[in-house]
Amino acid sequence: MVYMFLAEGFEEVEALCPLDLLRRAGVKVSTVGVGSKVVRGSHGIEVIADITTYEAEKMLAKNPADMVILPGGMPGTLNLQADETVNRFITYAVENDKYLAAICAAPLILGERDLLVGKEAICYPGFEDKLHGAKISEKSVAVDGKYITGKGMGVALEFGLALVRVLVSEDMASGLHAAVQA
Repeated sequence: MVYMFLAEGFEEVEALCPLDLLRRAGVKVSTVGVGSKVVRGSHGIEVIADITTYEAEKMLAKNPADMVILPGGMPGTLNLQADETVNRFITYAVENDKYLAAICAAPLILGERDLLVGKEAICYPGFEDKLHGAKISEKSVAVDGKYITGKGMGVALEFGLALVRVLVSEDMASGLHAAVQA
C-alpha cells in the first residue's frame, strides 16, 4: 500500500500526476487528507482524499506502507511537517526500510529530520539548506536507496514515473511514459 498525504496548500500537480501514474500501473494508493477528507490545494483546487489521517493510522497494521509520498507546495509542506500522523508514517517507513518520496519543498521535511544525510537529493531551488547533509543532485528526480526526491511541479511526470519504476518495473514506467506521450 502506498500512502500519499495531502495537507491544506499542497501543490495539486505534484500529487495528482504521480497518483494517476501509480494507479495506471496498478499500484494501490490511498490519498490521506490531513485534518479532513476535503483538502484545498495551493491553487484553490479541492480534492477529496480517500481517507483521513485518523483512518490511515487504523489501516497501517492491516495495510503496511510500501511507500509514503509527500507532495510539496506551500503552505502544504509546512502543514505536512507539523502533522503527528505524517511524522509517524515517516518514522514507520524509515524503521521498516520502505520508500519515502517527496517533491518540491517537501524534501525539507526529510532533510530537517536528518534522513537525507549522505543521500543524493533534490528540492525546489532555495530549499537546499534544509536538506541537512544531503548531496544536492543535478538531476530533476533523485533516487538514492529508499529515498526519492523531485525538484518541483515541472517534473511531476518524471517523479511519478520514478515511483512506478521502483514499485513496479522499468517496463511499466517506460510503457506509461510512451502512453502519456511525454
